[in-house]
Amino acid sequence: MEAQMKYTCIVVVFVVILGVSGFIGVDGAGECGKSSPDREAFKLAPCAMAAQDSNAKVSSQCCVQVKKLGQNPSCLCAVMLSNTAKSSGIKPEIAITIPKRCNIADRPVGYQCGAYTLP
Repeated sequence: MEAQMKYTCIVVVFVVILGVSGFIGVDGAGECGKSSPDREAFKLAPCAMAAQDSNAKVSSQCCVQVKKLGQNPSCLCAVMLSNTAKSSGIKPEIAITIPKRCNIADRPVGYQCGAYTLP
């Protein structure tokens, strides 16, 4: 029950930050095309626990979203390092391991993401 409450709080934080970032967003094409990394981060809400705890099980919903974002490694990187991710307690050094933990065969191994390298 406590884990479920924590997950709910994280999702609420995502929604609030997403709402605020929607008003501050830019209309150019960036790492994630016309969508901002902060907006794309909301799609990774199912990954919240797995991105904070390397021992947490990665859900199938999380893996589906990471696989979609992983088709554009620069977008996936920007999302993992976004203000939304940071504000919700995501640990980049753990989040960066999710593609491997999902057993995504065509993940961008060795891609440099800030100070982190995708395993």
